[in-house]
Amino acid sequence: MAEAAPLYDTYSRAPLRFERGEGVWLITESGERYLDFGAGVAVTSVGHGNPHVVAALKEQADKVWHLSNIYEIPGQERLAKRLTDATFADKVFFTNSGAEALECAIKTARRYQFSKGHPERFHIVTFEGAFHGRTLATIAAGGQEKYLEGFGPKTPGFDQVPFGDIEAVRAAITDATAAILIEPVQGEGGVRPATTEFMKALRQICDDKGLLLILDEVQTGVGRTGKLFAHEWSGITPDIMAVAKGIGGGFPLGACLATAEAASGMKAGTHGSTYGGNPLAMAVGGAVLDVILADGFLQHVRDVALVFRQGLASLKDRYPDVIEDIRGEGLLLGVKAAVTSAELLQAIRAAHLLGVPAGDNVIRLLPPLVVTAEEAREGLARLERAAESIRAAKIKKTA
Repeated sequence: MAEAAPLYDTYSRAPLRFERGEGVWLITESGERYLDFGAGVAVTSVGHGNPHVVAALKEQADKVWHLSNIYEIPGQERLAKRLTDATFADKVFFTNSGAEALECAIKTARRYQFSKGHPERFHIVTFEGAFHGRTLATIAAGGQEKYLEGFGPKTPGFDQVPFGDIEAVRAAITDATAAILIEPVQGEGGVRPATTEFMKALRQICDDKGLLLILDEVQTGVGRTGKLFAHEWSGITPDIMAVAKGIGGGFPLGACLATAEAASGMKAGTHGSTYGGNPLAMAVGGAVLDVILADGFLQHVRDVALVFRQGLASLKDRYPDVIEDIRGEGLLLGVKAAVTSAELLQAIRAAHLLGVPAGDNVIRLLPPLVVTAEEAREGLARLERAAESIRAAKIKKTA
């Protein structure tokens, strides 16, 4: 009898063991090379082993790793200033993860309404198909039963409406509503972008009703869609925004960004984090921004995304029995399978290409943002081999 694994049984892991990474490649213990178009679920934004980021981490590691927020941390001030200079925000709170950034965003919105004399305003309108994290509050915000089941009563204060239905949003707003929370592109929910018209309408509703607009840009931010943040495509700005994943390039780092007005209720003692904003994370985050904000980098993302999108459209046309639809923005792309997504995922792994499953029978393709056009074409060639293998298996089965 095999010895029981010492880990929680909460993951259904692929039988792959990677030893090291180089740019857009991952190498197994046995030396097999895989093209990583999952990027740790949109995390390794500047590639594996990025020399600039590695150097920043090593330099800081020789100085001090942890201080706690009992003391001033100059790296926090520097990174926060860069983020506020580049965005709508005036204030930043650093966290270790996307879920923590969302928790901070939710607390910031509720605390704002409380500080303005409206303690009854704590409800937040959210959207069906959303994913905001795994804490008790964020699974309630997402509202998906598969994540809520078995964890007791759902945390109150979240009102789900259909994604993209502006009339449903209006109908859900009551005197108890504090904010609206949305992902500009639903990642886990199947790579479903919100339209520009919908985003603008949400901004207008918040302005008219005295509500705060919270954006979850954990997956869509830090260059993933070809802009620094995805909401820039729609020409609106939020009041509060949660960021993580790509901002740390693989190091645990998140941030909650807000306007000075939205953050006005967050006084000393109202929120905190032992590890959030530690010197190691700040050094890495700064190095990642060096890469992302360099001249021409976001244009590079847009250029490669165009090559990728055109190639995917061609594959969809040639393999309609395997690929039903192509979705997404920039290098946040979704392939909706005409077979089961599990079958497609297995086939692309067999072609030594890595992707990430999502809802609505979709496989996400999320390469590091440093991916070249040549590497994108290599990924397309491997996806074609996967589609061809699925088609061949179907023909063999019916023969």
